[in-house]
Amino acid sequence: MTVVTPKSQRVELHRVLSLAVGLLLLTGLGVNGALFAADWPQYRGVSRDGHATGEKLLSSWQESGPKELWRVEAGEDGYSSMAIADGKVFTLIGTSGTEMAVAHDAATGKRLWHYSLGHNRPDGQGGGPRGTPTIDGDTLYALGAKGQLVALEAATGKLRWKVDLVEEYGAKIPQWGVSGSPLVVGDQLLVEVGGRSGHALASFDKKSGKLIWASGNQAPGYSSPLSVEVANVPQILFFTGSGLVSVSPKTGETYFEVPWRTSYDVNAVVPIFVPPNGVFISSAYDVGSAFYRIEKQGDDFTAKEVWKSREMRNHFNSSVLVGQQLYGFDNGTLKCIDVATGEERWAHRGLGKGSLIYADGHLVVLGEQGQLLLVEATPEAFHEVSSARPFKARTWSQPALADGVLFLRSQTELVALRVGAS
Repeated sequence: MTVVTPKSQRVELHRVLSLAVGLLLLTGLGVNGALFAADWPQYRGVSRDGHATGEKLLSSWQESGPKELWRVEAGEDGYSSMAIADGKVFTLIGTSGTEMAVAHDAATGKRLWHYSLGHNRPDGQGGGPRGTPTIDGDTLYALGAKGQLVALEAATGKLRWKVDLVEEYGAKIPQWGVSGSPLVVGDQLLVEVGGRSGHALASFDKKSGKLIWASGNQAPGYSSPLSVEVANVPQILFFTGSGLVSVSPKTGETYFEVPWRTSYDVNAVVPIFVPPNGVFISSAYDVGSAFYRIEKQGDDFTAKEVWKSREMRNHFNSSVLVGQQLYGFDNGTLKCIDVATGEERWAHRGLGKGSLIYADGHLVVLGEQGQLLLVEATPEAFHEVSSARPFKARTWSQPALADGVLFLRSQTELVALRVGAS
């Protein structure tokens, strides 16, 4: 059920959210209680929120840009981002007609190993894998664009187990390929399968690959699941091709659903959780964004609409929440909006459909054609601190930041830049 919240309640929500988010930042805790970490072990960082918590950045860059540590080839196509752990950089690439998981030395860029996921899938937008590997302990989990789910030994690339989601669960491959990144919660590995007959969403035993549960019949989208907790109840949020779905991580039981249809089922961004019980979703194709408050009544949950707007139409890269503000790309315009009201604070054009992460009071922004900006994270106005141009090619992959080093990739190159203050 969708309910429009009165203005008086929206004002009170604004106050409560400000206090909650401020406390979250002060304690240094993510939504799952993750402490400060030097690694970036999965898509969008430790808590999948785009925050590089604990990083200290240079106050500005030289005119030539941040110091380049190394640059290596990254295949021929693909838009996977990077995971960084134990001194290694992991990503997925498409090369010579093959999808591969690869590992590089984070200090030198040297290729350490590669593992073939099977035949690549070309398309008009560049083909290749889209999802980002997830590192959990000594294991790498990856999901290829054609539905190959694998667990590899992170140190060597040796196969531990694999599951063909199409062959075993009837997964439907979306028009532009499977794009989600696996999520580890405890001993479980959660993915959007997109399968038929109750196999849209699934949980696997992370050690064996054995199916724990499967549920739903939603159309497959392009997003990645997110772990949250509302009213002391753990939940997994999936942004499928049909809409936002919350399920129990233990059983797959549905807590609530919010219908959200976008052309070609391109619901691609990761939902943004706003403690204690808010969630933001967005999509492009002239759809827009919305903010919901999750409420618990007895054993039941509902998501009630607080606001809905055509502002902040994220296409494939998610926004980031900093305090009370959301920063992200409204198609080709970088914007700041207030999360409690949806009101625009500022807009900046000229970067195309870019991506961004947050660290040390700043936005690290990567434009669609390789422009790199350091922008002050303030709702007052757009304030560019420094800029550089590490690529002159399409850059749709989200940046990753670990131990003062910024990792970026285009379709064909992977580069490491020193941006840390120490």
